[in-house]
Amino acid sequence: MKRFIQGEHRGQGTFLPESLDDYVSDTNPVRVVDVFVDELDLVKLGFEGAIPADTGRPAYHPAILLKIYIYGYLNRIPSSRRLEREAQRNVELMWLTGRLIPDFKTIANFRKDNSKAIRGVCRQFVVLCQQLGLFGENLVAIDGSKFKAVNNRDRNFTSAKLKRRMEEIESGINRYLTALDEADRQEPSIAQPKAARLQEKIDKLKAQMKELQVIETQLNESPDKQVSLTDPDARSMMTRGTGIVGYNVQTAVDTQHHLIVAHEVTNVGSDRDQLSAMAKQAREAMASETLSVVADRGYFKSEEILACHDAGITAYVPKPMTSGAKADGRFNNDAFIYDAAKNEYICPAGEALIWRYTNVEKGLALHRYWSSKCRGCAMKPQCTPSTERRVRRWEHEAVLEEMQNRLSNAPEMMRIRKRTVEHPFGTLKQWMGATHFLTRKLNGVSAEMSLNVLAYNLKRVMKIIGTADLMKALAA
Repeated sequence: MKRFIQGEHRGQGTFLPESLDDYVSDTNPVRVVDVFVDELDLVKLGFEGAIPADTGRPAYHPAILLKIYIYGYLNRIPSSRRLEREAQRNVELMWLTGRLIPDFKTIANFRKDNSKAIRGVCRQFVVLCQQLGLFGENLVAIDGSKFKAVNNRDRNFTSAKLKRRMEEIESGINRYLTALDEADRQEPSIAQPKAARLQEKIDKLKAQMKELQVIETQLNESPDKQVSLTDPDARSMMTRGTGIVGYNVQTAVDTQHHLIVAHEVTNVGSDRDQLSAMAKQAREAMASETLSVVADRGYFKSEEILACHDAGITAYVPKPMTSGAKADGRFNNDAFIYDAAKNEYICPAGEALIWRYTNVEKGLALHRYWSSKCRGCAMKPQCTPSTERRVRRWEHEAVLEEMQNRLSNAPEMMRIRKRTVEHPFGTLKQWMGATHFLTRKLNGVSAEMSLNVLAYNLKRVMKIIGTADLMKALAA
């Protein structure tokens, strides 16, 4: 092997550094993890074992296990078994833990038993970001994304899926019974082995049918008519035209530095009820009196936008294009101009649609308007196939109209939303790999997501202000 860079012989004696500290540079991110955890009040955050028992075998301090997990998620090592191996061979982890090597069960139990406290650690770092002045614009983008649970799609059942599976089993049983009758008419030497194989298949299908009948009972008792066998909290959700069994992760992302200000893990597939809750969490985390939020059409819900308005939060959410009249080539409601002084609408033909009555639908007070001159109107074919065109108006419609005017005056808002909130999701999913979550149930998944978000924010801040400055800020 001439003319190549040569390595040392394995038997060559060497003078290694005398301390582990010599292997870890002053700007190594592992030093940030060490300082950050040491500055936390683990008792106040609620970590189990932060106050040791007077008797029994001593346990690992929760700070050690928290450092292991933060280091693991920073380096895309979320598995407790892999972290145990890393603690035995990884010099950075040896430095961080003082050469302690907890077993994988101890590491896994720490994450499982301290879900709420781990979420508190994530919030604590967001508070630090706020104190460092990293949330300057008071504008956040809100979005949700579906993350896969450990529950396979075949282990999740809805009413339609269960019915389809039962029909398939019944069809299979009938097919094998027909084949069994045909086998009985054949020679005994051929019929008996064939009949035994067919009977075995029939028995197996009947056992599956009994299992499905038990699941059917659970399904009828479930509030949302879904049952997941591996992860009871995981739910089947639609995403880009396909189904996924998992969780809907909500985030509020700062538009200035793309830091995740607030996050929440839910098992509700729709984003429609999440806007005001996420906006309020973001405002609390940023310690700001004023806040603007931007979200896509999936968040448009009258009550949620009103809740933001009442809380003093400025929302930018485009209205979904769901008008049946416009799809048929007729005037939609936007073609009717509301006159607040007269409390009436002016139609495209210039006629007034006056208030007739108010009723309540799904908890919303809706005013009804129409004109008596629709029958003789020349524009009626372009307006409505009914006797007259009726327009509904919510009692707080002015709030929605004000928001649409804001959007019209700020067309760049949706571009800001896209380039802000979709970047963290893409990064997190790349880090988490194809399987996404490793833990089960909402508590465990929430802790896992908080560790991912904390790792993401740590890396972002280290890039923004540098490792040395971040350590100074943490120790201050």
